[in-house]
Amino acid sequence: MSAPRAYTDSPVVTTTVRLLAPFVLTYGLFTLFHGTKSVGGGFQGGVVAAAMVVTLAFALGIRQTAAWLDRRVLLGLVVAGPLVFGVVAVAGLLAGGAFLQLDVLPIPKATVYGTEAIEIGIGATVAAVVVLLFVRIADGYAEPLADGSGVRTAEEVRSDD
Repeated sequence: MSAPRAYTDSPVVTTTVRLLAPFVLTYGLFTLFHGTKSVGGGFQGGVVAAAMVVTLAFALGIRQTAAWLDRRVLLGLVVAGPLVFGVVAVAGLLAGGAFLQLDVLPIPKATVYGTEAIEIGIGATVAAVVVLLFVRIADGYAEPLADGSGVRTAEEVRSDD
C-alpha cells in the first residue's frame, strides 16, 4: 500500500510546510509561556499552534490530517482548560484563602505557577477547539442535493470521492 498522495501537487509547498511546522509550533509554545511577562498567552499560543495544523491540512490533505488527529485527545484537550482553571481556582479555597487566591498556597511563587498552569490549559483548549472546528467544517456536515430536495450526510459526500 502506498502512502496517501499529498493534497497539493506542489512539492515546494509540501516541503516548506513540513520544514516550518516545528518552528511555528515552537513559536506557539513561546507565545503561550511568555504571556505572563509580555504580549501573548494561552489564547494566542493556542491559535498559532492550531493555525499550523490547519496549514498542514491544506498542504497535506484535510482528510489525511483529520485521520491523523485523534479526536479523543482533542476532546480531552478541550476539557483541559476549564478543568485546570477549576483545580487552580479551588486550590486557594482548599488552602484557606479565597477563590483564585494563590498566594496562600505553601508553594514558592504559587501565583506565577498557577497563572502558567491556567495559560497552558487555555492554550490547549483553544488549539483543540480551533482544530476540531476546522476539521468538522472543512470535512463537511452535509452537502445540499442538486435538486434542493434534501441534504446528503457527510458519509454520502465522502463516498463520492
